[in-house]
Amino acid sequence: MGQLDDAAKAFRAADTALTRVKEQAAQRIEAARQARIDARAALHAAIVAEALAGTPQVDIIRRSGYSRDRVRTILRAGGVEPD
Repeated sequence: MGQLDDAAKAFRAADTALTRVKEQAAQRIEAARQARIDARAALHAAIVAEALAGTPQVDIIRRSGYSRDRVRTILRAGGVEPD
């Protein structure tokens, strides 16, 4: 009977550990998602600032890694009418 009790106890402990790890993973994923959102917002703000400073769109495209259409969309959303 001791072996069954030990096995059941080990299973419950493993099950509890799995639940805890899943919760921690979900929190880390959410933190990473939020960091990505914040980084994207900072990138968009930097794109608008560069355009307002007179940086040519081709340079913004090259440096940001975004397509021409995406940069134009970001600039319009930031109140800048792209060339």
